[in-house]
Amino acid sequence: MKIKFLMPCLLISAMAFSQASVSGYVFEDSNKNQKKESREKGIEGVAVSNGAQVVLTDKNGRYSLPIQENQTVFVIKPSGYQVALNSNNLPQYYYQYKPKGSPADFKYKGTAPTGELPKELNFGLYKQNENKNFDILVFGDPQPYTEKQLDYFKRAIVNEVKTTKKNAVFGISLGDLVGDNLSLQKPYADVMKEVGLPWYNVMGNHDMNYDAKEDLFSDETFESNFGPANYSFNYGNVHFIVLDDILYPDPRDGKGYWGGFREDQLQFIENDLKLVDKNKLIVVSFHIPLEHNNEDNFRNADRQKLFDFLSPFANVLLLSAHTHIQQQIFYGKQAGWNGAKDLHEYNVGTTCGDWWSGTSDEIGLPTSTMRDGTAKGYSFISFNDNQYKVKYKTAGKPEDYQIKLYVPKVIPFPSKTSAKVLANFFMGSRKDKVEYRIDNGKWEEMDYNETIDPNFAMSVFKWDTTQNIFPGRRPSNPEISKHIWEGAFGNKLTLGKHKVEVRATDMYGNQFSSSEEFDVQNAILIP
Repeated sequence: MKIKFLMPCLLISAMAFSQASVSGYVFEDSNKNQKKESREKGIEGVAVSNGAQVVLTDKNGRYSLPIQENQTVFVIKPSGYQVALNSNNLPQYYYQYKPKGSPADFKYKGTAPTGELPKELNFGLYKQNENKNFDILVFGDPQPYTEKQLDYFKRAIVNEVKTTKKNAVFGISLGDLVGDNLSLQKPYADVMKEVGLPWYNVMGNHDMNYDAKEDLFSDETFESNFGPANYSFNYGNVHFIVLDDILYPDPRDGKGYWGGFREDQLQFIENDLKLVDKNKLIVVSFHIPLEHNNEDNFRNADRQKLFDFLSPFANVLLLSAHTHIQQQIFYGKQAGWNGAKDLHEYNVGTTCGDWWSGTSDEIGLPTSTMRDGTAKGYSFISFNDNQYKVKYKTAGKPEDYQIKLYVPKVIPFPSKTSAKVLANFFMGSRKDKVEYRIDNGKWEEMDYNETIDPNFAMSVFKWDTTQNIFPGRRPSNPEISKHIWEGAFGNKLTLGKHKVEVRATDMYGNQFSSSEEFDVQNAILIP
């Protein structure tokens, strides 16, 4: 009896493995039950992909694609439509074809065997109103290593975002959703549900299956919890592409990881963009920044291919995280970018800051300022048709908290001193204008200087000079900041209290300000 039972199962499995194509319909799911019924019409011209090839549905909404084991078939959501969401607000737009399932010997589970493909693989969409002016939320690296740190993330970020999200229509987390402990991925998703928005997730190097012997299988647990690691969708006049840009194991030596793309990913990017209107804004989200001139961190050939695929588009924005600092990166012809204007990569500050380090803030959470002096937080991107503006929001601070000043509390009279006013403009770049004045005097430009943030340096050094250990974890050592400006005091200040004001104008024309007081006192000579 056992032999008779097993043989049909093996036959079915063999049939499943031999399937070479998949087909079905993209249809308007009027009753939102995710089943195509006879009265529900197909939608023409919708893109569907297997992660390499991309095709458009015909006039009846039908598509057909080649299929291989371990591919995920997904619909590329068109503007004006929405896909179903699961109970955690994760978009359900894909079907994983893993007849054998994920490798069984992995520490963290992946996908169970999916068996034979359905006769038709259909994707239901339903209409929604999409304004071409809209906002999204962007999170860098939540990266909790423990349940305690996941609670920090919930209390510091998610609870606040529930009230600050305003007009945001969805959100994106740019990888490192967790810190190596993949059993926290589902609890992370449970926490994110509370934001109350559809949420898209990027694969990070701390979200990988380290058991994988080849890169194709490094995202098995991520895929089982969040769907494909490479996909795209549309909203308004913006085309969003999400990519896993981590090669693991590193193909150079089989150890660690390397920034880059597999050949099937590059095929997907190329085939996807061929079908996108050149008038659209393209937003590409990945984890590891592209880092021109640093072959050790990112494979140059892959970056160049991505640039070549994107160059026909006049409006492109790149989003990355990973570094636990914040910086604006611009690529021009010297970096291999041949578009009409410089390509902007926003390397986003992280929600966990400096890995949940530092002393406690006023509500008992780790201060966790990043190594470049950027306070932990998250970002809003506002889209106006095919243009964008980015704004950073420091967790636990007012929206206009964009500049942190370093001003000596006291300087000597006469005020000839080497001490300086330093301004850390969190969203700033070398291209921005930062000015200061003292006591309502004339506004003068400050000098851009890539240096460490002295406020952050002092927050680290106090851990090394304390007589009694602080609760929590010592912050990381300071790192050069790409958004510091400095100005001198001059030598005409009188004795007494004075006020310094700083104003910064960002690349979008927004202006922010900050001020501090200091005291001028008589110099005391050493006897």
